[in-house]
Amino acid sequence: MTMDPPPFDPELAAALEPLKDVMEPGLTPDGIEAAREDAAMEVFGSLDLTMDGAFEVEDREVPGPPGAPDVSLYICRPAAAPAARLPVIYYVHGGGMILGTNRAGVDAVLSLALDLGGAVVVSVEYRLAPEHPHPAPVEDVYAGLLWTAEHAKELGGDPERIVLAGASAGGGLAAAVALMLRDRQGPPVLGQLLRYPMLDDRNDTPSSHQMAGVGVWDRTANETGWNALLGERRGGPDVSPYAAPARATDLAGLPPAFLDVGSAETFRDEVVEYASRIWRSGGVAELHVWPGGFHGFDAFAPEAAVSKAARAAQLGWLERLLTDRAEQTPRT
Repeated sequence: MTMDPPPFDPELAAALEPLKDVMEPGLTPDGIEAAREDAAMEVFGSLDLTMDGAFEVEDREVPGPPGAPDVSLYICRPAAAPAARLPVIYYVHGGGMILGTNRAGVDAVLSLALDLGGAVVVSVEYRLAPEHPHPAPVEDVYAGLLWTAEHAKELGGDPERIVLAGASAGGGLAAAVALMLRDRQGPPVLGQLLRYPMLDDRNDTPSSHQMAGVGVWDRTANETGWNALLGERRGGPDVSPYAAPARATDLAGLPPAFLDVGSAETFRDEVVEYASRIWRSGGVAELHVWPGGFHGFDAFAPEAAVSKAARAAQLGWLERLLTDRAEQTPRT
């Protein structure tokens, strides 16, 4: 049965129109190199990521996974010396597992850090598929998180107030790292902020079919990304939850999660299902489905009303999470 896609929010539809020439749906493997070179993917790198001098920024190479190259971290610290140690937001960029750098999308996280009254932001660079298939990307992200937790005080951050954050593929990788931290008994994180995360390699939900050929990241592009990461294993019975968190059979014992997604995008149903499964496991999750939102709408149309609402929801969740932590008394 053919299912019509939900309508885009009018403001978002207007913002999507000029993107059609540079970000058409239906990305195939042959188009990966061109997409990497596209100026539209580099626009974030041209932004002032000091936020008008509010942050001091540096690149730092830190140890990667055993036997693998070092991992590059983009470290952003408030320029004004804080009175106390700050929260740390550990950010994982998007790009469908095949695109992007640790500059992509970090401006949005820095804006959140400013609105929080100050936070250290660490954005991790990970190896991209298909040149580096699973587990290379997630192991890079995990290694960078271990270094960040160990050196948080050196960065002016509080090692007990680290929040995982990621968008799109980065949201999926952040969710996977939360699973790895639980299973490997790694350093605790306070929460996981998952913006329209890429979670399920099977690519067979109703929303993935509804949005085929529509929007920014459609079912064909999604298949391209997952095939690059997993090859012939994609969709099969033996996919690791550290590659595709939707494959996890147990979502208990995870840090509180914030998940959001647009109603008019490929990832809608897998995100809603993931939140539902966290609740069924006795966990804590806050879920927002933004009406008429396409994939990445808040980045491409930040002035739209629904984008502002999404940003406000993310900020509110972070404020509550950090306030609750600050008010906790030490365990005896």
